[in-house]
This record gives sequence, C-alpha cells and structure tokens, in this order.
Amino acid sequence: MRHGVGNGGAEGAASADLPPPALFEAPAAWRAIDFVSDLHLSEALPETFAAFEAYLERTDADAVFILGDLFELWVGDDARHEPFARRCVSALSSASRRLALAIMTGNRDFLMGNVLFAECGARALPDPTLLRAFGQRLLLTHGDALCLADRAYQAFRRQVRAPAWLAAFLARPLAERLALAREIRRASETRRQFDGEGSADVDPEAAAALLREVGATTLVHGHTHRPGSEAWPGGLTRHVLTDWDLDAGSRAEVLRLTAAGLRRLAPAQVAADSR
Repeated sequence: MRHGVGNGGAEGAASADLPPPALFEAPAAWRAIDFVSDLHLSEALPETFAAFEAYLERTDADAVFILGDLFELWVGDDARHEPFARRCVSALSSASRRLALAIMTGNRDFLMGNVLFAECGARALPDPTLLRAFGQRLLLTHGDALCLADRAYQAFRRQVRAPAWLAAFLARPLAERLALAREIRRASETRRQFDGEGSADVDPEAAAALLREVGATTLVHGHTHRPGSEAWPGGLTRHVLTDWDLDAGSRAEVLRLTAAGLRRLAPAQVAADSR
C-alpha cells in the first residue's frame, strides 16, 4: 500500500514508499520505553560505541526501540562474525536478556535481517510501526521514506531495496561487500546516495496523512539528524531523534516514553530517571 499525498512540488503528487503500519502493543507491565536512532556504529567510532554499550548496560527502561541506522553500513547478516560486529552483537544480546529490544532498519543498514536479530535477541520492528503504550498512540518510522522532496534519493532507495538488487548484492563474496562498504565510507558522494540530500526533511503533509490514517497524533523518527520537537497543525506533534557522535562531536540522547509522555534524556540519566 502506498500513502498518496501531494508534496507541493511542480511535478505533481508523490507518495511515501511505505507498507501499512504494523501494530506493536506494549505489555501492560511496562513502565518506560527508550527510543534511539542513527548510532552509525563502526570500528571508526570507538567512543560512540562505548557510550552506547554503557547505555544498554545502564538503562532501566523495559524496552529499547532502535529506529534505524544502528550501523554505519551493514552488508548482510553473514558479516555478524566480523570482530567489531561480534562486539555489537554481544552488547545487544546482553541487553536483550533483561529488557525488550526492537530494531528497525534504516537507510544505512536495511540489509539487517532475521539471522542478526535472532542472535541479538531482538524483535524486528517494521517501518512504520504504530505503537500503543500507556494509553498513547505513536507512529514510529526511520524517516527516510518520508523525505519526498529528495526525488533522487527516493529513486535510489527503491533501486537498492528491489528483490533483484538485494539478491545480486548478497550473492557477492563477503570480502567484496566489506571492501565496498569501506569505499562507501571514504567517498562522500556515495554516502550522500545512501543518505539523500542534507537539506531534505520529512514531508509534513505525507506524515500528517499517515498519522491520521492510523489515528495517532505523535510521530517519532530519526534520519534527518535534526533533533527536536515541534507542534504541527491539527494537534499533531513530531519528535526527531538525534544521531549519536561522541568521537567527532558530543551528541547522544534518548527519548523516553512513559505514562507521563515523552522526555529527552542524556544517556547517563537513564538509570536515575524517576519515570
């Protein structure tokens, strides 16, 4: 199903390349859910990985939802045995033994699959997902599929997610795919293909239509690296998650949902939060 909305451009209407939202019903016993996204984990960002690992060990939330781009690049689940990937799997599987872990794929790691999720003890979180928790309804998405003004990125997104492209890419030897990932990280032009134009943002009309369709008033997403919260017309609200970068920057944040609503926390606050 495609959600048809006008994008206001001269070339006519566009539509988000999204399936119908899945439903996630939070157990009644839960008291807090943490949302994070855009960690872009890689061996080149050791401080960011260390902070995320410490956060997973520290958080007192009942669940952690990762809304895309957990990894800088993911070339297939057979890469999970690589040294850095093993460290990531270990941290995630350890956390999943004491809390619920759900992972949504993003534009950088859409090749994550069920084998990886099983080893991490994680539930695959479809994009988009309607979350019902604490009497609230929130629409969760990575966000890239709603950046409709970036037509070049949307065409690229459709290309690399087509079954034929996926099968051909995954058929390549792992060493070749890993080498390609290293080249992509070095080439800024290729990285922009995976991310889209930095000026692109979620199309508010498309997002509002999707919210109305599922009877929700709150949108939570990542991808744009523009953290913040804003009110939209019609009583709608969107919350944008931050990316994490503690190597070249000082960005890291958790968005926590409780019965009282949403609250932004530094990773070091997650165990001290009174909920």
